[in-house]
Amino acid sequence: MSEVTVKKLAEDVGAPVDRLLKQIQAAGLKHTSETDVMSADEKQILLSFLKRSHGESDAEAKKITLKRKTTSTLKVAGMQGKTKTVNVEVRKKRTYVKRSEATVDLEAEKQKQQEEELARKKAEEAKAQAEKERKEAEAKKLAEEQAKKAKEATKEEAAPSTNERKHRAPEAAPKKAHAPAKDDAKKNHRKKGRNDNDDHESRQRREKAKAAGKGGRKGTLVSLTGEEESRHRKLRHKKKPKADRDHQFEKPTAAQVHEVQIPESITVAELASRMNVKGAQVVKVLFGLGVMATINQTIDQETATLVVEEMGHTVTLIQDDAVETDIIESIDYKGEEVTRAPVVSVMGHVDHGKTSLLDYIRRAKVAAGESGGITQHIGAYHVETGHGMISFLDTPGHAAFTAMRARGANSTDIVILVVAADDGVMPQTEEAVQHARSAGVPIIVAVNKIDKEAADPDRVKNELAAKDVIPEDWGGDVQFVEVSAHTGQGIDELLDAVLLQAEVLELKAVPSAPAKGVVVEASLDKGRGAVSTVLIQNGTLRQGDVVIAGMFFGKVRAMLDENGKKVLEAGPSIPVEILGLNGTPDAGDDFIVVPDEKRAREVANFRQGKYRDVRFQRQQSAKLENLFQGMGKDEVKNLNIVLKTDVRGSLEALTAALADIGNDEVQVKIVSSGVGGIAETDANLALATNAVIIGFNVRADASAKKVIDAEGLDLRYYSVIYDIIDHIKQALTGMLAPEFREDIVGLAEVRDTFRSPKFGQVAGCMVTEGTIYRNKQIRVLRDNVVIFEGELESLRRFKDDVNEVRSGTECGIGVKNYDVKVGDKIEVFDSVKVERSL
Repeated sequence: MSEVTVKKLAEDVGAPVDRLLKQIQAAGLKHTSETDVMSADEKQILLSFLKRSHGESDAEAKKITLKRKTTSTLKVAGMQGKTKTVNVEVRKKRTYVKRSEATVDLEAEKQKQQEEELARKKAEEAKAQAEKERKEAEAKKLAEEQAKKAKEATKEEAAPSTNERKHRAPEAAPKKAHAPAKDDAKKNHRKKGRNDNDDHESRQRREKAKAAGKGGRKGTLVSLTGEEESRHRKLRHKKKPKADRDHQFEKPTAAQVHEVQIPESITVAELASRMNVKGAQVVKVLFGLGVMATINQTIDQETATLVVEEMGHTVTLIQDDAVETDIIESIDYKGEEVTRAPVVSVMGHVDHGKTSLLDYIRRAKVAAGESGGITQHIGAYHVETGHGMISFLDTPGHAAFTAMRARGANSTDIVILVVAADDGVMPQTEEAVQHARSAGVPIIVAVNKIDKEAADPDRVKNELAAKDVIPEDWGGDVQFVEVSAHTGQGIDELLDAVLLQAEVLELKAVPSAPAKGVVVEASLDKGRGAVSTVLIQNGTLRQGDVVIAGMFFGKVRAMLDENGKKVLEAGPSIPVEILGLNGTPDAGDDFIVVPDEKRAREVANFRQGKYRDVRFQRQQSAKLENLFQGMGKDEVKNLNIVLKTDVRGSLEALTAALADIGNDEVQVKIVSSGVGGIAETDANLALATNAVIIGFNVRADASAKKVIDAEGLDLRYYSVIYDIIDHIKQALTGMLAPEFREDIVGLAEVRDTFRSPKFGQVAGCMVTEGTIYRNKQIRVLRDNVVIFEGELESLRRFKDDVNEVRSGTECGIGVKNYDVKVGDKIEVFDSVKVERSL
């Protein structure tokens, strides 16, 4: 039975014959058919091969697993005092492994090594301990020898000879004999005062002296030391005078008058702190003055002055901007003045060719980069022309950018007013004239598109003359230049006019002074941080300077010109982009260079605090003033918006434009706005406030997209401001409550009434106008006065129920819950929903 066929072996092990044959051949055996016979040795070779292929070895340790199961019964108290029996089954499993001899030998070797290592460590510790004891014994012996030598030397020096004592005794006696009686009395009195207190100390001192040696110097030293200790002990235990034992801080008997410095605005808590009183006392005084304020509320300088004087203190008024004023006054802008280039602002109506005119001068195509061909940012460029250097500001012409154009006019020296010769003066043209006039900036009119057939320069002159812009050839002071941005006609004359006007203005600057100027634009770049476009009006800005711009400050890490090239310094009338501020200032903020970063931080923190105080005060005022105004009115529906834009100017323009949309029922509420991409915090805020996220030339990052997609928030991207305004108007229109208009669809006259056992009162009517419908509302009129409003209960034509009855037809009408009379009129009307618009 030791030899079996392959087929029989496959049946015994329960495996397919084909797979077994493959395994036999892989093991190196020469069996190719199921009828081949396998011996016991061949089966052992196959078994070893299969074990190796499954990661096992022939010498693998054998395991024996024992399982034991025990069952016990527990009685557990149940509901209502009854007990129930619970069977608990415990299963235990234990595995015994027979280790191989090699493993046992390895463990024995390892244990032997550990014992040897432990013995070696103990021997080293014992050796170190013996060495330490030897060194201590030697040091102790050496110390004893030195002490013995020192003691002998001391005795030889301290012990006087017998002759010396004989010679000293007669000398001391006369002195004692001739001592004055007064000294003896003082000594006796001193001894008498010390005897009572120093008996114990003197006894201890004498004992120490005897132990140290009779008459030796060492005994003398011990005696002096004991005397000093006794003196210090008496000083410690001596009672202090009453004045010293009293508390050092006494309650003042007179009122304390403080000099209180009061800025333009101060909180109640800060005012109380400066007067060294509790905040509740200040609040009480404010109530007495008729001012309802809390401890955290901000009050103005006048109110604070009244409170301080009421509480008996003196007042010193200070200005809030003292920190800011001091640092500005400390900067020296004196130096040699030189002529600087003019800063020109290009203004005009939409699509009148402002950017195209500037492009021709700069030989670059800026308008192609603006969405929809509309300039939506303030662009700053300086141009080296054949006539000299000129810095240009290209401001948008759309109505939403009124504030931006005003800033452009205030930061420039000359305004070029671009007017299309075929369109004439437009609304934004008039606004540009007003901005220039209010800023006191001279105007040069560029009559553009002169190459068109419909061009009419005289019409432009007439319309502008009506706005008090008089041409020079008409006796005025405004230069008119006919130009064409398409062909370049009149461009040289326009530049000559600009430089001529600049000579008249005599523009001067001090290049050696620290730089100061105005922020033209600011944006937040993901890779570079806060990027601000600044126009230098005086001085020279250098890389590494510390700059304050609005509420932000920082060191200029890099400067770029309008072409993106790095520059190390920029002089007057040069616009540059600076990197390094800790935030994005508002367009139009002034910037200055200060000596150190510490003072810059102080001014920036002061401005931020002042902005927060003003905003908080405005919010509190609005809450108190409008507390009762909204009572009794319908709630206003708000369209919440989270607004993010690419630059600060676009943000201000959009905020102003959206604030003008709405009425008493629906309004736009911007819950958050800022410059830069849409972050996760913006998405979470929109989720919390149920707001729509609007991105103008910005995009959401990955984390924000994840929140937006998960919560299904409404995110909209725009690149043209017109589209945002139009879509917001449509959304607000949909939020308006619809109006309902009533249309009379039919009128019936009651000719007779009768009773029906099934329907109650039924009115026999004649339809005189329109159509009577069964499912519409009705009114009952008597003498053309409405006396009832309800609905029809039934409408019948002869014996049939009908849904409608037309004019000129008789019918029976049952009015629900009302009895009509002959002569009444039944009016059927319909409510029509009318959509409203802003």
